[in-house]
Amino acid sequence: MRSLFWGLYQLATAVALVTAGPFLLLRRGAHYLPTLAGRLGRGPGDAVPGGLWLHAVSVGEAGVAATLARALPEGLPLLVSTVTPTGQARAQALFLQAPPGGRPAAVAYLPFDLGFAVRRFFDRHRPRALVLVEGDYWPLVLREARRRGLPVAVVNGRVGDRSFARLRRLRGLLGPLFGGVDRFGVQTALDRDRLLELGIPGERITVTGNLKYESPEPPRKPELEETLRTLAAGRPILLAGSTMAGEEEQVLDAHARAGGGARALLVLAPRHPERWDAVAALLAARGTAALRRSRLPEDAPPPDVLLLDSLGELAGLYRLAAAAFIGGTLVPTGGHNPLEAARFAVPVVVGPSMHNFREMAEQFDRTAAWRRAADAAALGSIWAEWLDDPAAARAQGERAARLIAESRGALERTLQMLAGLLPTPSHS
Repeated sequence: MRSLFWGLYQLATAVALVTAGPFLLLRRGAHYLPTLAGRLGRGPGDAVPGGLWLHAVSVGEAGVAATLARALPEGLPLLVSTVTPTGQARAQALFLQAPPGGRPAAVAYLPFDLGFAVRRFFDRHRPRALVLVEGDYWPLVLREARRRGLPVAVVNGRVGDRSFARLRRLRGLLGPLFGGVDRFGVQTALDRDRLLELGIPGERITVTGNLKYESPEPPRKPELEETLRTLAAGRPILLAGSTMAGEEEQVLDAHARAGGGARALLVLAPRHPERWDAVAALLAARGTAALRRSRLPEDAPPPDVLLLDSLGELAGLYRLAAAAFIGGTLVPTGGHNPLEAARFAVPVVVGPSMHNFREMAEQFDRTAAWRRAADAAALGSIWAEWLDDPAAARAQGERAARLIAESRGALERTLQMLAGLLPTPSHS
């Protein structure tokens, strides 16, 4: 009966991949075609066998994985997997270009959840333990980890509203999914209570807090910072980070309401690389004096808007901003991490949609560590207010920086939760 279940699951997965494949290739073929070999469990890239496997879905989880990796024993090899191309680029920058502690590391795509691809991946990398960052559960991956005797843990785990509703309907089938996870380190008491309701024994769950509060300051890029100051030409910088489809128009309207390019340089950073050209076309259609980060001409006149069409630069540039808007919040996508801006005491404004960061949003709301904007008009008014009163803007940003300082401690609790599960460095 069990083999029939797994056979049907793999058949359903294969059918879903074949059905979705043409659509994905049509819409995002430039991203998915080069990654196909990796998603089938093959290279490219060198394997680093015998280490700890950190699975991080995308950009945010890769950053959390790097925060954890810096505190792990020296000499412990790391394998980092991602699902998205942007996450892959972020993981390569964090673990290959500047590996935490100088430790050996490999970066790969998570294989499709098909038996042959999963087994090929395990055979290639031979990990000794698996840590899922925030919880991305794939039945065959977890089954193979259990079959090979790997300890499995979740760090920085959360159970969002939509995930909880879906999992609660499937409660009777969750044994194969969660049965192989030894320990769950979750962000909040609500996440713990939801796992308990899904049938996870309480002794396997620990509330550790949010590791995103522990992330180190991003490195400076002096040449880029100087370029940005030159383009600003003495104007303050407004930074709209991780914007989603339908938000750029609203951000541009807000910028105009705050005084436009005559008052401040707007740095616009769309979340997904495949949208960069579309946003550039939007700027052109609106007649906006704009430049692209990737195509800066020499001696360019100061623009009204700089389109940040690059990866890995947004987090560090927040330190130059007079004010920031966090994308994914004026459209109902659930928001993005506000800590990258708030850590620099930059005043932050967000829209109504922050359900992906519910506890963090509640903390920011409770301590007045940010401002909420219902729409583009409100966003523009808040930006104008801060430009008119820099002292008030600084006080706003300092409240957020204090909140971050007071919320740390998750890293130590996570390491305690992982004690006894991590493999020992081979040289020790």
